[in-house]
Amino acid sequence: MGGFATSRDMKTALVTGSAGFIGYHVAARLLGAGWRVVGLDCLNAYYDVALKQARHDRLARFPEFAPVIARLEEPGRLKTLFARYRPEIVVHLAAQAGVRHSIEAPRAYVESNLVGQFELLEAARAHPPAHLLAASTSSVYGANTDMPYGERDKADTQMSFYAATKKAGEAMAHSYAHLYGIPTTMFRFFTVYGPWGRPDMALFKFTRAILQGEAIDVYNHGDMKRDFTYIDDLIDGIAGLIEAVPGTAPVSARDSLSPVAPFRVVNIGASAPVKLPEFIAAIEDATGLQAQKRMLDMQPGDVPATWAETGLIRDLTGYTPKVSVEEGVGRFVEWYRTYYGL
Repeated sequence: MGGFATSRDMKTALVTGSAGFIGYHVAARLLGAGWRVVGLDCLNAYYDVALKQARHDRLARFPEFAPVIARLEEPGRLKTLFARYRPEIVVHLAAQAGVRHSIEAPRAYVESNLVGQFELLEAARAHPPAHLLAASTSSVYGANTDMPYGERDKADTQMSFYAATKKAGEAMAHSYAHLYGIPTTMFRFFTVYGPWGRPDMALFKFTRAILQGEAIDVYNHGDMKRDFTYIDDLIDGIAGLIEAVPGTAPVSARDSLSPVAPFRVVNIGASAPVKLPEFIAAIEDATGLQAQKRMLDMQPGDVPATWAETGLIRDLTGYTPKVSVEEGVGRFVEWYRTYYGL
């Protein structure tokens, strides 16, 4: 377990999933802004552990970063961390991710996303932070076809077990916010991409295959749209929401603030869905290569389109996405070539 610099002027944040794609970027932003960061991650083998370790190694350049290698679901581990470090904010991003993998290994989702969420909430109950922020997903909107998705829309028709566990995590967090007065914000992320991304996601897989001259799998025969959100825009949104602590009064007519708890859910997306063929074209432009496409049917648990209504986060923080898909894909491909020495 790492230590900290000794300055007493710094605030402390706990970031779970700090070796993950989004967790790494959140931790780096906080460290750069002068926070102490406790970074919890179990470095599991769902994808390349070396990539996760490389992210942690970059964070370790900051003397104010304390890595903790442990599992969320380990009984009492989080409560011990909360007691030791007393974080002012908690950004909970650790989870078992992946729609398709949840069909193959559902127990991993119970352990990380349900038991792990319970351990986090129990720790927050014992040592309440000023603000608990936790990741959900756009997948909770499930079979909804009325778009863009708004935070106050019904979200009761999840189409994958992954999405079901994340919706359950929202409900669990709401109950603790109500019972124990823990100010809580749940993020619903929309297809986040960018440098240091996850190898199981489309941009990473497509880039790797195109550079290696292999065919890419194009589901639903390309009839898909996603609200692709560049990582820097997402981190801007999270950083703004840290200060937007849920209170007792809505900030606007769009607010999802609970009537019985200091709790809200907030979409973070680009609010500009892109057709899958256009996304592939952006990768082709960035690599200078033509993709070989293998057209396939829709996969179980997937949805044909996502689209975020982002009025609430704009009301709360002034959030405005800045990075186009073309620019964001170009930045990713440049990172990929550099990281893998291509």
